[in-house]
Parts: sequence; C-alpha cells; structure tokens
Amino acid sequence: MEKTLEKEEIIENTEERHEQRKKVKKAQKAKKKFTIMGISIWRLLAYFIIYSVVGFIIETAFGFVTKGVIESRQSFLYGPFCAIYGVGAVIMIPLLQRFKKNNYTLFFGGFVIGSIVEYLISLVGEVIFHIKWWDYSDMAFNIGGRICIAFSFFWGILAIYLMSHFNPIIDKLIDKIKEKVSIKALKTACICMILFLFIDFLISSFALKMFFTRIVAKHNIELASYDEYIFECAELYKNEDIKNFTLKYFSDEKMLKTFPNIKLTGKDGNVIWVCDILKDIQPYYIRVFTPIHSK
Repeated sequence: MEKTLEKEEIIENTEERHEQRKKVKKAQKAKKKFTIMGISIWRLLAYFIIYSVVGFIIETAFGFVTKGVIESRQSFLYGPFCAIYGVGAVIMIPLLQRFKKNNYTLFFGGFVIGSIVEYLISLVGEVIFHIKWWDYSDMAFNIGGRICIAFSFFWGILAIYLMSHFNPIIDKLIDKIKEKVSIKALKTACICMILFLFIDFLISSFALKMFFTRIVAKHNIELASYDEYIFECAELYKNEDIKNFTLKYFSDEKMLKTFPNIKLTGKDGNVIWVCDILKDIQPYYIRVFTPIHSK
C-alpha cells in the first residue's frame, strides 16, 4: 500500500514538474516575441486589415447619410478597404497604451496623436498621389487644411471610445478566431491579405498617376509641382501599349467611381474637384435620396 502511494506521489510530482517546465518554456517563448507597446506584430497586422474594413463601412454609411448616395469609399482600386483607418489604428492603439490611465489622458493622447497621424496621412497623399484626401481650409483653426481643431477634438473623443469599448471587442473577436483556427492558417491568411493590399496599393498608385496625367493634359490644368509630376507619367503615356492598357482598365469612369471625392491642388493653391471636371460621369453608384441641404 505504501509503495503504491509512493508511486502515485512520484507520478504527481513528475506531472507537476512537467507542467512547470511547459509554463516556463511558454513564458520564455512569450518573452522572445517582438512586440510594440506589448502588442505582437501579427495582432497589429490583424488590426490593420479589420479596421480598414470597418473604416470602409463607416465611410460608406457617412456618404449615404450626408449625400444620399451609395458610392465607393475605397482607398485602393480593389477590395472593401479604407486603409487610412487601418493605418490610424495601427499607429494609435499602441501609442495610446501609455494614456490609458483615465479618460482625460486618453482624450489628450487621442487629440495629439490623432492630429499628427491625420496631418501625415494628408501630407503623404499630396506628396505621393498629388491629391487631397480632405480639405479643412474653410474650418476654424486649421493647419494647411490638413487638420483643424474640431477634428482634433473628435480624435480625442474617439480615443476614449476606441480604447475603452471598441478595441476590446476587436481583441475578443481575434482571440475567438484564434481558438477555432490554427495559428499557421491565420498567419498565412494575414500574409496573403497584406500582400494583396500592397499589390493593390502599387496598382492604384500607378493608375492614379496615369489618370491625373490624362486629366491634366486633356483639360490644360496647372498643378503644383506640375513639371516633374506630369513629365514622368507623360513619358510613359507615349507608349501606345501602356496608353491603351490604362484606357481599358483605368478609364475615367472606373477611376472616378472608385475615387469619387478626389481633389487636385492647382498651381495657385486652389482645390480642384475631379468630379467637377468630368461632369458627364456619375461619380456614385446609386442615389437613394437628396439631402435637404442640397435642395
């Protein structure tokens, strides 16, 4: 009897040691993982994809409520992604970790970080794509039309809701998916989606440049940094194969319906709406109603 008890104790101790070793190994593995503000790269990539889709839904709903139309709110040519939201989430969520003490600090962090992110995204849009994603020039206390005090306050309020309510829901969703799908499959899906978005970005960049070259040449529009920007694309446009390819796959209708709210910056700094140039093309898919302020 005593021998049996001793054996059982030995087995229990062995199992306990085995479990302890597993926990130690797990903890060591976790320490080795590269994180940003305690968030893994894979989770950040998941944030980018999820928030890009969420942004597309929000922007589509906003367009419907304010303009009465169902129109494209995509950042790129293909897929329901508004990447500005994805980029904003990937930058704001890690940086706001230091401001989670209370709602006041979250508001301050969102106000500052959101404004910086918005300014930089707007600047990148003008430098790379030569377009204005938005323009706050007619709003009080704006900086270059890229940010303004009203939207900075919005970023502060959004930070509170994002960190206290919405992002915890997203985290729970990610964790539930991880329970049902293998990590390897999730990582593969994540990589494939990021590659798709990157290729979509490159195609969209090329298409927009060729589209603007066509518009500027056809309508004699003078742009800021006109010479360098147009010269590069105009040289490509001289190739008949490239010209025919862009006319077929990146026609004026295709580009305007995909990017109905794009604007150009004129040489004198004035904002030019592309939809005002291509008046014969309907920039939306369906009009459901006409808002009162438009009547």
